[in-house]
Amino acid sequence: MAPLELDAAIVSSLVNIRYLTGFSGSNALLLVTHTEATLLTDPRYTIQAKAETAETGIKAVIAKGSLEEALTPRLSKLRRIGFENNRVSYRTWEHLQRNLPLNAGLRPLGGVIEQRRMVKSAGEIAAIRESVRINSQAFAAALTRFRAGMSETDFAAEIEHQMRLLGAEKPSFDTIVAFRERSALPHASPGCTRLDGNGLLLVDMGTFRGGYASDMTRCIHLGKPGAKTRSLYRAVLEAQLAGLDAVAPGASAEDIDSATRRVLRKHGLAKAFIHSAGHGLGLEIHEAPRLGRGEKTILRAGMAITVEPGAYIEGAGGVRIEDTVLVTANGVEVLTPTSKELVIL
Repeated sequence: MAPLELDAAIVSSLVNIRYLTGFSGSNALLLVTHTEATLLTDPRYTIQAKAETAETGIKAVIAKGSLEEALTPRLSKLRRIGFENNRVSYRTWEHLQRNLPLNAGLRPLGGVIEQRRMVKSAGEIAAIRESVRINSQAFAAALTRFRAGMSETDFAAEIEHQMRLLGAEKPSFDTIVAFRERSALPHASPGCTRLDGNGLLLVDMGTFRGGYASDMTRCIHLGKPGAKTRSLYRAVLEAQLAGLDAVAPGASAEDIDSATRRVLRKHGLAKAFIHSAGHGLGLEIHEAPRLGRGEKTILRAGMAITVEPGAYIEGAGGVRIEDTVLVTANGVEVLTPTSKELVIL
């Protein structure tokens, strides 16, 4: 807070509160001054708050009414108070404005905490590795239970069932299973389409383990793929490998995106790539840095990111290949163990 000339900061994002304190409940505010940190939550979390903050020195306060009301008297001697302008609800902001001490003011924190979260600790990296392991094992297990004629929703449910059996807390996002022409929808929701006959099947999946996310996309083909499908797949795979090769400390987030686009442009697929090349992940499935055009963030060792170029042809289908990777001092470590070969069933 010193560079921002703040007396205190109010953290309202539950994800950022978990990062700073270890508290994983669904209702909390955190007040940080230069001398102490106070976590405010409600009676449902009396035991949990005490247990999760036991080794941190953070004071846990159980509020009987609203958290904003419990926070107000603790602001009485503060003047320059930071708040998460990119996270706070209007209700909380309005309450703070109405109840600030005389001569006190709110100052935006911006993404200060999110910037710190980009570089993972050894413990965070270990949690991400475990999440990646479970995710890949769930994919392999679900493939053994695939049956022709099951629906996209059926297969998505099987994938998520296997995640739970293997120890995942929950999926890190709604699992994407998209068949034939629906695979050209990057964020398709599974539907009643039956998985039979011949065609591309795109699966995008991730788990949470220890609070940390993983993310992977693989493609399956039911029946023998044709020459156009194989050519499309090879082009995206070449682009993904080029993106991985570009990952290194000192590279910019835009560099990875550019590396994938150069390959797809060479194959005449520039307009078929309609999203960024990847994103950071950790306590959230999407967090900084974003790997896209104009993104100047410099990669540093300890960042966990995805590399996921894709090409989508309306009316025909789409291919995306995605790994969770770690930026290392020497370059990149691909954490995802699952083969990138096109699976043919």
